[in-house]
Amino acid sequence: MGASCHHLSLVVPYLDMDMSEKKKIAIIVHSGTIDQLFSAFILGSTAVAMDWEAHLYFTFWGLMMLKKGEMDKAGLPATYKHMEEHLKKKLVEMNYPTPYEMLKRMKASGKLTIYACTPSMEMLGITKEDLIPEVDSLAGAATFLDVAADADITLKI
Repeated sequence: MGASCHHLSLVVPYLDMDMSEKKKIAIIVHSGTIDQLFSAFILGSTAVAMDWEAHLYFTFWGLMMLKKGEMDKAGLPATYKHMEEHLKKKLVEMNYPTPYEMLKRMKASGKLTIYACTPSMEMLGITKEDLIPEVDSLAGAATFLDVAADADITLKI
């Protein structure tokens, strides 16, 4: 009986959840490499397809990808650079969307909010005019922490 009570205690909190409440994912996009962008964007795309809110906070090298014309230039990190040409060729063969196409599709869902980190903008000399039009908000860490505080899932990629 002890084992079944233990299992029941795991189920009861789940049953008490309000399933009508919209779920939310908050992702800190720290890296500007194509593999990391795809990781963040696949998770974000899946979330919006599941009718979740998605919040992407771009900081440091991830922020560089929000500059106009930069996102689709993203490559692999040095350790895997020798595989970059093959990966990009394979993505074209698979008719896989580019990172920027993925971001635009998420925005079109109406469920994605994109934040550009203001301290990183200042450090890297990036202005609002440099950014793609899909950016919703220029924000510091405190603003994003308020968003992430009630997220169901928070990740740094």
